[in-house]
Amino acid sequence: MSSTSTSTSTGSLARSRPIADRHLFGPGPCNPYPEATVALAEPLLGHLDPDFLEVMDEACDLLRLMWGTANPRTLPISGTGSAGMETAFVNTVAPGDVVVVAVNGLFGERMCDVAARHGAQVVRVDHEWGQPVDVERVVAAHPSPKIIAAVHAETSTGARSDIAALGAAKGDSLLLVDAVTSIGGIELRADDWGIDIGYAGTQKCLGVAPGLAPFTINDRAWERRVERPTSWYLDLGLLGGYVGEAEGSGQRTYHHTAPTAMVASLHAGLRRIEAEGLEQVWERHAEAGRLLQTGIEEMGLELFAAEGFRLPELTSVKVPEGVDSAAVRGYLLDRHNLEIGAGVGQYAASVWRIGLMGHNARPDRVALILAALKDALAHA
Repeated sequence: MSSTSTSTSTGSLARSRPIADRHLFGPGPCNPYPEATVALAEPLLGHLDPDFLEVMDEACDLLRLMWGTANPRTLPISGTGSAGMETAFVNTVAPGDVVVVAVNGLFGERMCDVAARHGAQVVRVDHEWGQPVDVERVVAAHPSPKIIAAVHAETSTGARSDIAALGAAKGDSLLLVDAVTSIGGIELRADDWGIDIGYAGTQKCLGVAPGLAPFTINDRAWERRVERPTSWYLDLGLLGGYVGEAEGSGQRTYHHTAPTAMVASLHAGLRRIEAEGLEQVWERHAEAGRLLQTGIEEMGLELFAAEGFRLPELTSVKVPEGVDSAAVRGYLLDRHNLEIGAGVGQYAASVWRIGLMGHNARPDRVALILAALKDALAHA
């Protein structure tokens, strides 16, 4: 093909306008911390470069702070939060193992699916969406499950569950927790709460682009792991030779090409949180959530998640009767360059999900959302 024809072909595929700089106030991803964005443009390092391994090790240390754990096997899995979920089950579930799953939203549903695909005997404990997990019902669902699994902050509904209470009542079972929307935004104390296995994501309250799954597993769960997981890529025994167990040893076993730019970005975002102070970051999210939810109710709108269990970082709102949910979201995007999320499942057209996560958990962002939503409703 000639250079002329190549140029013509390429030109026909070019965008007519630049990518918009959106206000990302949906359920994730959020607008990242500036430090995390800047880090993506730093010189690229190889995955076995000593300078990169130092960044990786520091990122693992900072993830221990975010999780509230001393677990040596705390690391960023190469993949999104769903890869973290897969890692959790593929390394701990053998065919026939009993797994009790608390289902109070979409991601509890997804846990059931993933666990079943790995051969688990899944015992579902269903709850009304928008409600927290009922600890007594969950622990009474089976006398001796290998794993009890629950979502800390249910992204589909904006409801928080009491993981500390579940950990205190788990008995000999392993507690597996989805902390995708909670890590870096609300209190999370894996060791104190009895979390044995946990996975999360980078694109929400950690304020980093999607692409990594912060993961932790304690010694108790490690001793009960599957010796030969069905996934080579997500085998923690193999990954441990590169990161986690190998950390600080100077001996690294090549496993896969880690996404070095993403790890550098995660490292920068975590250092940003550390500099502010993790508990101060939790309080910043709490304040932003209070302001938003108060403003929403003052507009005459109704919140969806159960009172007393509402997440500050993710607010679920009932769409007013007679209002077209998609039209409002479209108006916000076109007029205000602002994204909010729809509901999911049976609530796809009747709930909005508004995220104030990471860098967006600030009072000025609340004012922007409320003003834009008022305008959109006036035009609905």
